[in-house]
Amino acid sequence: MSGTPAPAALSPELLKKALSTYLFPGKEALNTYAILDGASVPDLMDHLYDGVRPEFVCLYRGELEPDMAEVAPYLIRLKPEEPFTRWLLSEGWGKHWGIFALSKADLVAMRKHFRTFLMVKDPAGKQLYFRYYDPRVLRVYLPTCNVSEAATVFGQVARYVLEGDDNGTVLRFSRVEGMPHLEKSHLAG
Repeated sequence: MSGTPAPAALSPELLKKALSTYLFPGKEALNTYAILDGASVPDLMDHLYDGVRPEFVCLYRGELEPDMAEVAPYLIRLKPEEPFTRWLLSEGWGKHWGIFALSKADLVAMRKHFRTFLMVKDPAGKQLYFRYYDPRVLRVYLPTCNVSEAATVFGQVARYVLEGDDNGTVLRFSRVEGMPHLEKSHLAG
């Protein structure tokens, strides 16, 4: 995990405001989801269960042992002014905690979608965890997708939003003619 801080020019409030532009586009009727890696987010479970709870679900199936529940990936529906969203945007950006997805689909449909590629096979047929919810993985993987792979990864997702190599860059992936299309923006206060 990188120890690189969030953009120095932006206070937590300005960072949240700048990111909200990309995550909560008012003109589009889209739900905003975070897919977070419990292994990367300190005290994620405490934040999910503290105070006003966001709508969330674990991407792993079944009843998990506490130690596994702490490191599992979670799908969380974000709302612009909820405490969890404020905390996530001001504290998590630039720390590789997860990715964001915008979709018209509900939480149940999105969980089903994101579960479909948690496990992949290597060329020898060995099952592996695909940590697509790490922005360092997804930003490298998406540009390599063909039309079929993009259809699988996007499903009902209209757009993925994730941090770039530097914390001041926002990457937005959508599909254009079936292929992943990247737009880069720089955060500004």
